[in-house]
Amino acid sequence: MSRAPDPDWADLKAPTLADMEALAHAVFERLPTTFRKLCEGLVIRVDDFATDEVLDSMGIESEFDLLGLFQGVGLPFQSHTDPSPMPNMIWLYRRPILDYWAEHDETIGHIVRHVLIHEIGHHFGLSDEDMERIEASVA
Repeated sequence: MSRAPDPDWADLKAPTLADMEALAHAVFERLPTTFRKLCEGLVIRVDDFATDEVLDSMGIESEFDLLGLFQGVGLPFQSHTDPSPMPNMIWLYRRPILDYWAEHDETIGHIVRHVLIHEIGHHFGLSDEDMERIEASVA
């Protein structure tokens, strides 16, 4: 016996760029205060995909393979004598995040939080390998 779809699901839409940016900022605001203070001036942006230039520079073939990116100078590498740099930025890529969400049993909030914290790790100067070790040690 087939059941009619739940009407609440019939009207659901994928989050827009603005929705996902609001979610990312809400996730950021729930991080510990000491953590957020170390991110002063960090800009969080959401776009559908990374630019072709970014993908090419990283050797990434599919635009769906990059969920987020830190651009800037990590905290350990900053110098007070350097000229005023561009602000450090974290990019979250909406379409790859939605694609990942569709293929995994995780909430969109969990995925955005994971990607955001991972990119903040780069702001702190951590490598992907450093973060994998940290995550493995608490898993």
